[in-house]
Amino acid sequence: MEGATPVGDPGLSLGAEASFLADPESRPGLAIKRAEQALMREKAEALRAFGLTVPQYAAMLALSQVPGSSGAQLARRCNVTPQSMASLLATLESKALVSRVGSSVHGKVSLAHLTDTGNELLAAADRAAIAVERRLADAFTSAELSSLRSLLMRATAALSGGAPADTAMVTEL
Repeated sequence: MEGATPVGDPGLSLGAEASFLADPESRPGLAIKRAEQALMREKAEALRAFGLTVPQYAAMLALSQVPGSSGAQLARRCNVTPQSMASLLATLESKALVSRVGSSVHGKVSLAHLTDTGNELLAAADRAAIAVERRLADAFTSAELSSLRSLLMRATAALSGGAPADTAMVTEL
């Protein structure tokens, strides 16, 4: 990209460090965190009407995309620990939104599926979550939104040791 400074350029590192020390508001992580918190706050508010938290919604959305996933698979897709996912699935199961059956391949693994009630609730909750996403997207032109996605994927790769962003992760969090 024209005007972009290569990663690892000592001039950028020193200049950025000085800028970050002089003005913490200039740190990109702060801007990303504020945007993430605003998005999560709005989604939490939208999902509250359906009795769901954002992590529960994310797990249900992932499960709708890959039915029959194990807890460990869902944990990876949702970027949470397997222990957190186990607790989350237990809660969804107690609400009759998810059912789990033993795997025919591995006796200790349970495979999760959305129930009919879970599918119905997810459809309604997803409309509310999409409305929040639409409000966010509407703040940008199509080109800006594409650039934003690219920049965020590059930021993720930079912080993941240069590994490309995992596009299989749930994107509707």
